[in-house]
Amino acid sequence: MGKVRSRQVKRIAYELLERFPEAFSKDFEYNKRVLEKIADIPSRKLRNRVAGYITSVISSRLAAEKAAESEVEVD
Repeated sequence: MGKVRSRQVKRIAYELLERFPEAFSKDFEYNKRVLEKIADIPSRKLRNRVAGYITSVISSRLAAEKAAESEVEVD
């Protein structure tokens, strides 16, 4: 079973990923520090949830890109 994330966490994460696409990485700790600088998130718990979701989204995007590249090489 997957983790359930609130609509607020997802909305904030996607908005920040759209505005600052190159600012984030696959590293959770790095993403936390970036969020401290570019976003005014009222609580540490919410910041950590958003950073974790951003990390998850970035990781899945990179995995999808890698899979797509390997499919192209096989053909």
